[in-house]
Amino acid sequence: MVDLTTNYMGMTLKSPIVPSASPLSKTVGGIRQMEDAGAAAITLFSLFEEQIQIEALAQHHFLEHGSESYAEAVSYFPRASDYNRGPEDYLDLIAQAKQAVEVPVIASLNGVTTGGWIEYARLMEEAGADGLECNVYLLPTRVTQTGPEVEQIYLDILREVKANVTIPVAMKLSPFFSAIPNMAHRLDEGGADGLVLFNRFYQPDFDLEELTVVPNLVLSRSAEMRLPLRWIAILYGNVRASLALTTGVHTADDALKAIMAGADIVNVASLLLHDGIGKLAELTEGVRAWMDEHEYESVAQMKGSLSQQKSAEPAAFERANYMKVLGSWR
Repeated sequence: MVDLTTNYMGMTLKSPIVPSASPLSKTVGGIRQMEDAGAAAITLFSLFEEQIQIEALAQHHFLEHGSESYAEAVSYFPRASDYNRGPEDYLDLIAQAKQAVEVPVIASLNGVTTGGWIEYARLMEEAGADGLECNVYLLPTRVTQTGPEVEQIYLDILREVKANVTIPVAMKLSPFFSAIPNMAHRLDEGGADGLVLFNRFYQPDFDLEELTVVPNLVLSRSAEMRLPLRWIAILYGNVRASLALTTGVHTADDALKAIMAGADIVNVASLLLHDGIGKLAELTEGVRAWMDEHEYESVAQMKGSLSQQKSAEPAAFERANYMKVLGSWR
């Protein structure tokens, strides 16, 4: 019998397949459906720093005042009523989810500054969350902001969150650091229990008729997982923190590649949004069938088998691959 169990941030999960933060977890019904379909744990949708801070209300008042004159400016910001559920509702959802399902429930906190909003990490723990994912959705736009300053924001948020909770904390990373292994190492040393690779930054579009900036959600494709796949393979064995691969997982083959690179869990969202929650069962069974066919007894046996650490020439892992790719074009 194939053993699909894996360890993520100290939690023993029945498989590596975990739905990542998405609108599917906004209701207890959706959370139950994901557990029934085989989810090993569930990461809830994010609670935003802006939802917690009272200043957000004033921001919307002033943004919307006179909007008939400056509609193009207002379009950068959603109305307050368009945000996800508020802070108190979010805490209630955690408590209700813990009563409704047996799998671990991981809360998600999204912010880019330090401050009082981080106290909600403690409230999430008190509500019953088994773990916390910190989504630092930060895209630097100021020409005066340096790389080290951006890195310090991640480290400061991790430090403050860890000071408020005892549950495991994962940091969701950007793919844009100049030295990803060093940043991962510093977060690992700073106490991160997990590293989630990578945050997927959504790109806005322009409406040429209305002359406005509009949101443009494009779901991921399998090809996009190559970026986190490479860095998971490089980080495996070099950090103590658990590794989660997110972005681009759509098939059992995708999930298997992630595990062989060294991922402890595989996050899934776009597949479920596009094809339905039932795809979780298909994904898990596909992994199980492949392992059985290829005589793998456990996920632990397979994990990291294609990582840089297992490469015959680790130092040449990237450059050799680069040369092979260039030589493969016909």
